[in-house]
Amino acid sequence: MRKLPRAFFDRDTTTVARELLGKLLVHRTPGAERIGRIVEVEAYLGAHDLAAHSAKGRTERTRIMFGPPGFAYVYLIYGMHHCMNVVTERAGNGAAVLLRAVAPVTGIAGKTCGPGLLCRAMDINRRVNGHDLLSDDFFVAAPEAEEKFAIVKRPRIGVDYARHWARRQLRFYIKGNPFVSRP
Repeated sequence: MRKLPRAFFDRDTTTVARELLGKLLVHRTPGAERIGRIVEVEAYLGAHDLAAHSAKGRTERTRIMFGPPGFAYVYLIYGMHHCMNVVTERAGNGAAVLLRAVAPVTGIAGKTCGPGLLCRAMDINRRVNGHDLLSDDFFVAAPEAEEKFAIVKRPRIGVDYARHWARRQLRFYIKGNPFVSRP
């Protein structure tokens, strides 16, 4: 397992989103190691993307989204579910990729098909907001052997408020994977 370098995240968000599929999300905590294979993501393209949190500008909540790339942006929705994004592109852009689902590899109990369930199963919460994803305890890695798969494109979920941005096909998932939240 090889950690992804910062340069992997410092690229076009849609490219990073597609290339995160099949990679491993690793979270090591005292006494536990959780590894999930990323099978579903959504791209948020920056402050001009009306569905992105960064569309409302830099705030205390969104400051992590504005870079640098390769950091975790974790937030709470509905007052109860954590969601994790991987910050992409150059600092100042406000772009990120939401991790929607992982397939369990090691140490994961519970459902992982949906961003809130993924975070619960992998013990991801606000404590890791702003965490450098090149660290030894929380990172994204390439698997030992890359697997071939087909990628499906669909509109993002739950962003109807974003006008024309709601129809953009910026959700990507591994075709036929049983852990995808919504085929």
